[in-house]
Amino acid sequence: MSASASNSPAIELLGLRKVYTKGREETVAVDGLDLVVHRGEVFGLLGPNGAGKTTTVEICEGLTVPDAGEVRILGRQWRNKEDDAIRARIGVCLQETKFHENANVREVLTLFRSCFESGRSVDDALALVSLEEKQGARQKSLSGGQRQRLAVATALLGDPELLFLDEPTTGLDPQSRRQLWNVVGDYQKAGGTVLLTTHYMDEAQQLCDRVAIVDRGQVIAIGTPAELIRSLAAEHFVIVDSRQSPSDGDLLAVPEVVAVERQEQRLILTVESVHRTLPLLLQLFSACEFAIDGLSTRHATLEDVFVHLTGRRLREGEGA
Repeated sequence: MSASASNSPAIELLGLRKVYTKGREETVAVDGLDLVVHRGEVFGLLGPNGAGKTTTVEICEGLTVPDAGEVRILGRQWRNKEDDAIRARIGVCLQETKFHENANVREVLTLFRSCFESGRSVDDALALVSLEEKQGARQKSLSGGQRQRLAVATALLGDPELLFLDEPTTGLDPQSRRQLWNVVGDYQKAGGTVLLTTHYMDEAQQLCDRVAIVDRGQVIAIGTPAELIRSLAAEHFVIVDSRQSPSDGDLLAVPEVVAVERQEQRLILTVESVHRTLPLLLQLFSACEFAIDGLSTRHATLEDVFVHLTGRRLREGEGA
């Protein structure tokens, strides 16, 4: 491998486009997408169903051919003599992986290990995902979290430089999710690069160095989780439950109140500073003789960023 290839980004996408045709109908899955993922980072690709995330990842993995654009994986391009060289250096964990139900964990890993000329041993892979005690268990006896950790283990057997994880924790319980977070963290500490798609905002904020928000096949925002949250008008929210409330004009006149959202008998106020704004809000409600039934505050999240940019919630893709 040349020095330029070894120093190149892990993933480079330029003008990526993919259109699916069914009869006379065309669906643009990816629409001129540009993206760079640096080596050694965990990069999150966020967006609702149908945003183009999975298509983009499948193009990066060499599973789907783009209609237009350039794709470079670890400094190399798909669809030429370098395909095998790319496959030997990446690991892939799809949204759902099916194994033979009567095969046990060690048998599955032994089979997948035979596909690589070099890499980790089966014992090392078992240890990475904490499945040593389950190595003799058959597939049908494993929990959802254990099955998913096994899928990640198969992706790690070739000791890849770049790991693709497509919604790896969907449907898992909180403990199983955190176990997989630990696997991803350990892989990155060892020098690996991860491209992760997820519907969980806490997951993206916990794991990702940078994230890109994708909507309708395009990147509409990119940065660290903290940078994207700071891109909002303010980073805090005050939630007030009240059957009566002041007008939007009176609320916006309170210093550092940036925006007002009403949900039935609830107010969600975007504010720049909770400790300065909250006493003034309480004074306003008192002056209006409006009772407050509930009061809470919270920090802005990536979910708030997504709703602000697209008007839809990330997990459901529904109207906000």
